[in-house]
Amino acid sequence: MRISVLLAAASLPVFAQPTAADKVRQQAEYTRSHYTKFDYRIPMRDGVKLFTSVYVPKDTSQQYPILMQRTPYSVGPYGIDNYPTNLGPSELFTKEGFIFVYQDVRGRYLSEGTFIDVPVHNTHLGPKDTDESTDTFDTIDWLVKNVPNNNGRAGQWGISYPGFYSAFSLINAHPALKAVSPQAPMGDVGNGDDAYHNGAFYLAANFGFYTSFKPRKDPERPKRGAPFEYGTEDQFAFYQHMGPLANANEMYLHNENVYWDDLLKHPNYDSFWQGRALAPHMKNVTPAVLWVGGWFDAEDLAGPLKLFYANERAGPAAPQTLIMGPWPHGGWSRQDGDKLGNLTFASKTGEFYREHIELPFFMANLKSKGEGLKANAQGSVPKAWLFETGTSEWVRFDHWPPEKSTERSLYFGPGGTLSLTALTSNAYDEYVSDPAKPVPVTAEVGQGMPSDYMTYDQRFAARRTDVLVYQTEPLEKDVTIAGPIQSLLQVSTSGTDSDFVVKLIDVYPDDYPDPNPNPSRIHMGGYQQMVRGEPFRGKFRNGFDKPEPFVPGTPARIEFAMPDICHVFRPGHRIMVQIQSSWFPLTDRNPQVFLDIPSAKSSDFQKATERIYRGGPDGSRIRVRVLP
Repeated sequence: MRISVLLAAASLPVFAQPTAADKVRQQAEYTRSHYTKFDYRIPMRDGVKLFTSVYVPKDTSQQYPILMQRTPYSVGPYGIDNYPTNLGPSELFTKEGFIFVYQDVRGRYLSEGTFIDVPVHNTHLGPKDTDESTDTFDTIDWLVKNVPNNNGRAGQWGISYPGFYSAFSLINAHPALKAVSPQAPMGDVGNGDDAYHNGAFYLAANFGFYTSFKPRKDPERPKRGAPFEYGTEDQFAFYQHMGPLANANEMYLHNENVYWDDLLKHPNYDSFWQGRALAPHMKNVTPAVLWVGGWFDAEDLAGPLKLFYANERAGPAAPQTLIMGPWPHGGWSRQDGDKLGNLTFASKTGEFYREHIELPFFMANLKSKGEGLKANAQGSVPKAWLFETGTSEWVRFDHWPPEKSTERSLYFGPGGTLSLTALTSNAYDEYVSDPAKPVPVTAEVGQGMPSDYMTYDQRFAARRTDVLVYQTEPLEKDVTIAGPIQSLLQVSTSGTDSDFVVKLIDVYPDDYPDPNPNPSRIHMGGYQQMVRGEPFRGKFRNGFDKPEPFVPGTPARIEFAMPDICHVFRPGHRIMVQIQSSWFPLTDRNPQVFLDIPSAKSSDFQKATERIYRGGPDGSRIRVRVLP
């Protein structure tokens, strides 16, 4: 009987499960069968023509809105018969139906003109003057007049640099532009996003980027080039061997990339960077806006937050909503979002975002379909829809920061203690910072700035003698911190310049369960999860445009903002703060001598004794907003 059953089963047809390649092929076939591709060179007001690929639904029984992405990274695949697998922000959009538009921005790939890396907004425009806002306006104007079967509405989206161009479209927006989603946009490259954070240069990210992102001489399709060869899997060792920033050109880049050179010519927040900040221009915004970012974004975490706040202060004419999830840079667009590094989030957050936030936002504003982002009985759109880390749940807010939050401070105390109670007695803690032995960003051998570095266990840093550690006793109840963080430090240094890095950390209880399965054999009991971290270059304590040396041994005040969080420290957990003076090679090394760091020589780097003063009215502390 057993044998006959097995024989019968063996005779049944076998249906193989579709592979990832099968799915990609099916998606590509769907796109080709439902859309027709057109290539245009759209004229701008100064006569420059921008290469634009337009994908129009074959179905003509209804009109469709335009959904556009403008990019410096190529609109490929090029060629009228070559189609991408999917169109739009996700596969959901491909199937829903839009007129999809992709454009090479001015001076990139097949578009004419001159490309400016992180372009400036031109506030005094003549009839033939241009910037990225006018290029966007002219493009939309041409599309609604020349692409058949459009419904007169346009939307724009993009991630990272394309997100920056999406934010740029909000300035003097075209009347047809009804919905924009800048996702991980650079809001202020010179302070908070890709280039500098409070004066500290983000070394690994920028060097890695500009080894491949290079100037173009004439319109041309992308060329395949060999990736930069580091010569080692250990990028910490690579950057140590490279030495001072000046060696990057001498040893590797050879002054062939003006974009990299511009970064190092402007270590101060001067007019070069001030003119490239978008936040001051978020005024009279008329389209609905969906700002999107990741709590663990290694590149542009600050951008969506800064631009959201700027638009909120100016009073937008249409609803705007801030979305922040547990994602790395761009992780919401394709990933499941149920885990990152050693952290798990109990649900597929990326899938939730794409289905319940992103698509409904564009459907409501471009097609007048669905409920959009309505959040309450009054039908108002949520001001912020955030994933609360610690509890792993989505939370909607009518105001951000939350109205009911209370400002509190975490005070440093003796013996590495941290409390919500101020101390009256004055004292200090000190450590020696040696640029020759900087604190690494991670204990792992690998990238200089892993995309998920914020999730890494910080126990390795807490064990170093050049890292100060302050922590609370185990918490007896939930402590929810929601909103921006302010570091207020009273410091001194034996040098004339120094960096100070502040990390806010969630320390797990010893009985926290390990993941199951656990192939990496990670031990989560006592895990130190960084919730937020940010550097500050001390010479900018009185202004990012006017560096000033420290007087050795003399206390000085440093205050700086850290990007927002929405995190619950659970009962049994501890709140920890770590302070250090290097974070390598995430940031460049400070010689700890007051000078122009991009021009520093190896002989300029010196050890320094750093002091953090605590207690009394001027003692160091971290200011946070706590929900009841």
